[in-house]
Amino acid sequence: MELNSIGLEVEKAKELNSKLNVLLSSFQVYYQNLRGVHWNIRGRRFFDLHMKFEELYTDANEKVDMIAERILTLGGKPLHTFEDYMSISKLPVGKNISVDVEAIKLIVNSLKELLVIERDLLELSDDANDEGTNSLMSDFIAEQEKTIWMMNAWLEE
Repeated sequence: MELNSIGLEVEKAKELNSKLNVLLSSFQVYYQNLRGVHWNIRGRRFFDLHMKFEELYTDANEKVDMIAERILTLGGKPLHTFEDYMSISKLPVGKNISVDVEAIKLIVNSLKELLVIERDLLELSDDANDEGTNSLMSDFIAEQEKTIWMMNAWLEE
């Protein structure tokens, strides 16, 4: 069995990198969706949501970088073109969303899809004995579950 520079099986690292690129691509779409709702939100909740969406897209941008760096750490190459992102992203594109409820539902649904990818990665990283990816996914999952809970609480008004 061949090991990479950090002691993981090369074939398992390749599989992780493939899935991490799906997550990276999906996060890029999520990030751009957040920018769109941040720019286009209208109505009485504008000020609160405008700030919240900025907080979320800033966090998503940081996570994009963390995912790309994890891919590099595992010996892979992170995707970096919109063409690549759109070809493998699992998230819908939110276009021209300016209504608060629609924006929040887009975020909740996007986070649900990200959680599916992350849980799959968590399983793969556990099998590969890849604590770095495992820890990253665990942190992402915990944060996103909390965000979904808060967004769903907001939707209940």
